Amino acid sequence: MGLSRSGQKMASLSGLRLIMEDIATTVGSTTGKEWLNLGIGNPAAIPEVRSTWQRMTAQALDLSFNEVSCKYGPSRGMPELVEAIAEYFNRRYGWDIGPKNIVVGPGSQMLCFAAAALFTGPGKDRDTRLVLPMTPDYTGYQGLSLTPGGVTGVAPVLELADERSFRYLFDLPALEGLADVGLLLLSSPSNPVGRCTSRDETERLIAAARRHGVPLVIDNAYGAPFPAIGGSATAPARDESVMNVFSLSKAGLPGERLGFAIADECLIDPMVSFMANSALHAPQLVQSALAHALQADVLDALVTSVISPFYAERRKYAETLLTESLPEDIAWRLYASEGGMFCWIWVDEEWFDDLRLYEALKENGVFIVPGRYFFVDTADGKSMARHAQQCFRISITADPDVIAAGVEVIAAVLKRMRDATIQPSR
Repeated sequence: MGLSRSGQKMASLSGLRLIMEDIATTVGSTTGKEWLNLGIGNPAAIPEVRSTWQRMTAQALDLSFNEVSCKYGPSRGMPELVEAIAEYFNRRYGWDIGPKNIVVGPGSQMLCFAAAALFTGPGKDRDTRLVLPMTPDYTGYQGLSLTPGGVTGVAPVLELADERSFRYLFDLPALEGLADVGLLLLSSPSNPVGRCTSRDETERLIAAARRHGVPLVIDNAYGAPFPAIGGSATAPARDESVMNVFSLSKAGLPGERLGFAIADECLIDPMVSFMANSALHAPQLVQSALAHALQADVLDALVTSVISPFYAERRKYAETLLTESLPEDIAWRLYASEGGMFCWIWVDEEWFDDLRLYEALKENGVFIVPGRYFFVDTADGKSMARHAQQCFRISITADPDVIAAGVEVIAAVLKRMRDATIQPSR
């Protein structure tokens, strides 16, 4: 039986999912070999975080199991949780939101998919696209559109901070000049580079969204208020054009698939209907666990005393290793990250290719993620293809000894790749 165009689009694996499948297949097909996996996207296994969620889930089981696991619930989310979210954000940020401003979904990625389906694609007057204000960004966004070619991005401005670091800056004039925009979407802190959008940049993105007459969806999966993996992560912006999306995944529960969105009622109502038509509602036991956590006010202390310091220390450790280990005679640069769970490295050499590095490292028992899979075709025609092929991502959530051993292999493989291109003198 033939698939529709949308079916073909959704049935195909993205480049990164192919890499993840390759990692799983490779590890599963070998026995007795130690693999150093620096490609993982799971949050770190922090004992205090796990014990907190285990305690909250146990309370939900004891107090709510019959009601939340043995009965259907509302598509907006459990009233207990929706009210707890409103109370938390009103208290924490001085907002004035209620249940009408909130929808709970089975993971933040599903909420972003719902927003993309609602606000982009074939329309009454024109077709519109999902636009990433900066590429690279989270590779999962590339699968959010049901329409082939429905996701595009804006190439960044590269800024060389010093000899060994660099940054990406928004090209806001290019963003403002685009046509056929249906939705703007970005992560902050971003995956893969850990870039935190400043308050001024957020205001300018909001202004761009208003000019286009579209929502700006901000994915706070790594940001404030939880897990707040980034010292400079700003408070979420509350605006009539903004839909903020939050997730429990990086706060310690990636397997439970729970997220929620906050926005004006005119944006949230279609999202609630989408949940009703697609998933009915999000899993309710974990909704109850989050409600207990918010009511007990345990998350802020967990973030401040455990999660944020853990990732700040782990980032410092990984960046120091990279700086001390990578060859001095190779033109590599480390992204000047402000948060997130990854390090992003750019090797500015003609001989370097991210997929060649991936295969060479795999032969030596190390996994990383090639950089090209975090870029999308740009709407302004500015090609980032060569730069994308010169970047790769490593995770800082692995154990320190795994990071150290993996970085040592990366350094050695880079030297071999470099040496293989040098022609012997005659």
